[in-house]
Amino acid sequence: MQDAHIGSWAHDPHPSIAMRNSIREMNHRFLDLVSVSPSGWSSPHTGMMVAVSAQVALLSAAERAAASNCPYALFDLRFHDAAHWRKRLRGGERGSAVADELPAGDDLTEFVRLALFLAWHVASTSSRAAPLLLGMAEGTAAAFRAATIDCLPRLARAESANLSERWNNCPSYWAALTAAAARRDPADLRRIQLYGLQLAAAAHIA
Repeated sequence: MQDAHIGSWAHDPHPSIAMRNSIREMNHRFLDLVSVSPSGWSSPHTGMMVAVSAQVALLSAAERAAASNCPYALFDLRFHDAAHWRKRLRGGERGSAVADELPAGDDLTEFVRLALFLAWHVASTSSRAAPLLLGMAEGTAAAFRAATIDCLPRLARAESANLSERWNNCPSYWAALTAAAARRDPADLRRIQLYGLQLAAAAHIA
């Protein structure tokens, strides 16, 4: 993996320190969550989550905390899919009964609930940062900006089925991130974390 060279796009958004800290805290929650049951992640949208979960499960608590210290989210909720979020966040629309009844553990549902509030906050206060921080399409950010906060809690259980690791088409990133964290090599870990900015930029301009 080559050294990361961060282009001007990555420097343009200016998320607040509090927002960046919230992203890191959510990353830590996400890694803790997926490390608990490596074989328990499977849905049409989770991609390689089982493999990533198994890699993360090998890390200690301190190593997961180090890996989570990224300037972007390590998790995804189909934020690239603007059509999905326009439908889900349409004013006054309730999800289907089937979606509402999707099974989800309390920790999973609570994580997704917090992730949705964070997504709404990022889109509402720093739309230019939304692609970098969360991988949001502009249409997704617009849908969140147009939504009211009251519609978010009811979506958490249904959207739990869509939770996945970010860049689930790039196993080399996750293998490198978890390996660097396990080696406790701060310089190498930071290089891998900054490489994620290149992936975010590439997804944004694709």
